Amino acid sequence: MGKFRLKAISKAGKKIKTEFEADSKKDAQNKVNKLVKKNGIKVQAIEKKQIFEYSAQKTGKPKIKGEQEAYSKEELERALNKLGFKVHRINKKLFDFKGGVPTQEIVTFVSLSADLLRQELPYDEILDLLYEDTQNKKMKEVIKEIQKDLKDGKEGSEVYGKHEDVFGKFAAYMLSVASTSGNMALVFESTAKFLERDAEFKKNLRRSLLMPSVTVLAVVATVLFYVGYIFPATAEMFLEFDIQLPPMTAATLEWSYWLQDYWIELTLFCTIPLGVFMWYVRTPKGKLMLDKYIIHIPVIGDLLHKTSIEIFARVFYTLYSGSGQNIEVIRVASEACRNKYMEKQIKEIAIKMMLKDGAGLVESIEATEVFSNTAISRFRLGAESGALRENAKQLAEYYEVQTTYKMESVIDTINLFINLFIMVALIAITVVSSEAAIIQPN
Repeated sequence: MGKFRLKAISKAGKKIKTEFEADSKKDAQNKVNKLVKKNGIKVQAIEKKQIFEYSAQKTGKPKIKGEQEAYSKEELERALNKLGFKVHRINKKLFDFKGGVPTQEIVTFVSLSADLLRQELPYDEILDLLYEDTQNKKMKEVIKEIQKDLKDGKEGSEVYGKHEDVFGKFAAYMLSVASTSGNMALVFESTAKFLERDAEFKKNLRRSLLMPSVTVLAVVATVLFYVGYIFPATAEMFLEFDIQLPPMTAATLEWSYWLQDYWIELTLFCTIPLGVFMWYVRTPKGKLMLDKYIIHIPVIGDLLHKTSIEIFARVFYTLYSGSGQNIEVIRVASEACRNKYMEKQIKEIAIKMMLKDGAGLVESIEATEVFSNTAISRFRLGAESGALRENAKQLAEYYEVQTTYKMESVIDTINLFINLFIMVALIAITVVSSEAAIIQPN
């Protein structure tokens, strides 16, 4: 998020100079336009804070080089002159690439914060330690901004909300809740657990789907190259000598000719539907449809479904206060569960039933038809015993263990089918090649 400065003149003729933050120049302009419409101010300039590289020197001391944020080159030069420096050069930094923040860096930040909070270390000191230890430039900048905003007395939602692109929407919300929570360490610990599980799940999902997909594509490409290019060169030599081809060899040669004639149409037939599907599932409607049906896919669907329930239960446990219906807790947990269809059902059915009809939690989530029988029974037991929060934690831990073992089983199953596919492809190539090798001249 960029920093901007507005210079303007009020209706009374007074000069106004104020700083604000915005995602882009366009966003900054929109914010200023609202101020103009509301207060009738006359805008003189909207300046963006940028990084400048400078070279300066104090009398009798060696020349120094550095970087500094400023709204203009002249402003930085005046500041350096006030400090007793003679400025040799100031240029705007052309490339300010800080890179992204790896997930592990975020997990480390939240986990260490939780550990140090349990040791009753002041949060400002924790941020100092984490700032010194991290090597990621972007993360250093984020920690520095958090420190500044907290010292300025800003609300947690404002402090962490502007860093959603780094922490993620849910983690940013949880950290903002922690700043006003009575148990800051617990919220940080739960957030760290969520981030760890999320990172582990994504890594295992890539491991179970990405590499097998690459393997399958490589095998298919190899077979097509063999059939479309290598095999015809061999088989056509027999045709030149009027040698009758065996059935499999003749069929493979016909397939080769077909691939050569229609490879453009075949490529378009395969890539266009895939491209349309990839575009569609990125739209809100497509994402909703995908999440609705993906949990019913054999093997992987059950795993995704239980992982979403685990996240819901873990967030519910972290935020539930034990008093009232905690509608906001249920809303946040639904948004965190990583399934748009489940989120929609919980918001439009469960929460609506609780608010309009005064229904209980168990009755409401059962009506959504997106929770497993195990999850509903644990919530029912917790509601009846008065230990709803503890039962939510037990459910999250139970599904964590189950999905961890199930993921290993899924990976083994997928690898088995990949190996079978490779074996069939190799056998087919070997059989065709062997048949061609034993052709006898007439």
